[in-house]
Amino acid sequence: MKFYWKKKSILPGFGASMGLTLAYISLLVFLPLSAAIVKSAELGAEAFWRLASDPRVMASFRLTFGASFGAALVNVVFGTLTAWVLVRYTFPGKKIIDALVDLPFALPTAVSGITLTALYAPNGWLGKPLAAAGIKVAYTPLGIVMALIFTSLPFVVRSVQPVLEDLDREVEEAASGLGATRWQTFTLVIFPSLRPAILAGFTMAFARCLGEYGSVVFIAGNMPMVTEIAPLLIVTKLEQYDYAGATAIAAVMLAISFVFLLAINLLQRQSRRYEL
Repeated sequence: MKFYWKKKSILPGFGASMGLTLAYISLLVFLPLSAAIVKSAELGAEAFWRLASDPRVMASFRLTFGASFGAALVNVVFGTLTAWVLVRYTFPGKKIIDALVDLPFALPTAVSGITLTALYAPNGWLGKPLAAAGIKVAYTPLGIVMALIFTSLPFVVRSVQPVLEDLDREVEEAASGLGATRWQTFTLVIFPSLRPAILAGFTMAFARCLGEYGSVVFIAGNMPMVTEIAPLLIVTKLEQYDYAGATAIAAVMLAISFVFLLAINLLQRQSRRYEL
């Protein structure tokens, strides 16, 4: 009579790992988000709408989502180009540039905000020639977009770079051998493989921009109705002990962000289906 013993795994099983995962996510994500939703529900529909539709709040929403979307789009283009250069070409200083891409991850956001303000201020190194050309960056919405571009660039580069490294160049050579132009090779062969990674990079960059505070608060100037972002308005209301107003703004930000991210994830899934 033979006995078969189940081989034990070094790693914890599904039950233990799933339980720890759910507990960890619940404490760090679900519980705070649920508290914000419950707190906003206590306001009542009329009070919630009055707080959320205030002209100052609406202006901060337009600025926050518009600047975040614009910065993420810019990084999709130039982040993909940066990843392409780092993967496809060899040149002096390549490792230094590759390391500099991760600088926004390591640099405190307040430090990056102060640095960008010093550079783009009317008397700064870059701000002075731009001001002479009639372009004002610091203390304008353009300055906010510049700060968001700086902080979210690594998300696109690091999403696209591994996919480019795994692409088989023989497929590109085959397309070229069959008479395809460079543009046709890129749009019909390379881009379909990069599309999910680009969408993932855009999603992470957009999400990072929505919640960015430290790098924006210095360069924005924080003028109500002009350069006041939603995270700053939440902090301002908390400092004024206006917890109801802060909760209403946070709940709207949460809802709109969830819809945006859900739509982008659906697009990612759809693009993967087309690829298969």
